[in-house]
Amino acid sequence: MISRKVVLPALLLSLVAGLGVSVNAAQTTAKKKTPASGSRTHRTGKKSTKSSARQRGQKAPTTDRISEIQNALAKNGSFAGTPNGKWDDSTVASVKKFQTSRGLNPTGRLDAPTLQKLGLGSTTAGAGAPQTPPGAVSRLSSSKFNSAEPSTDNQR
Repeated sequence: MISRKVVLPALLLSLVAGLGVSVNAAQTTAKKKTPASGSRTHRTGKKSTKSSARQRGQKAPTTDRISEIQNALAKNGSFAGTPNGKWDDSTVASVKKFQTSRGLNPTGRLDAPTLQKLGLGSTTAGAGAPQTPPGAVSRLSSSKFNSAEPSTDNQR
């Protein structure tokens, strides 16, 4: 008979070796992802041209929007030229002239109050802090205050 001193370590060694191989095989198959049905994939090293990051700042107005602004300035008498859709020095000077005549800060830039006075802006932009629509429920407030049942804290 073979002694226990030889058989027990041999069994343990074969068991550990077998587990180690199966774990390594599982890790390598998890790392390797095979492409679907014969399709090939390769990396070119080029970065994607699409940017998911949001661009900061205000976008420049389109030529149609500039023409619309120039027409509004011309109706007011601040713009003397023909609307051409270009934001040039005469347009900036006209905006400054208009802003001065309306009591606004004469920066020559388009801002909410200037567009409102020209009749081209939002009626609510810059008028005040945003207001919650009637009947709206905030997700930030406690459910204790949003429930339809009256509170029992003050009833003693």
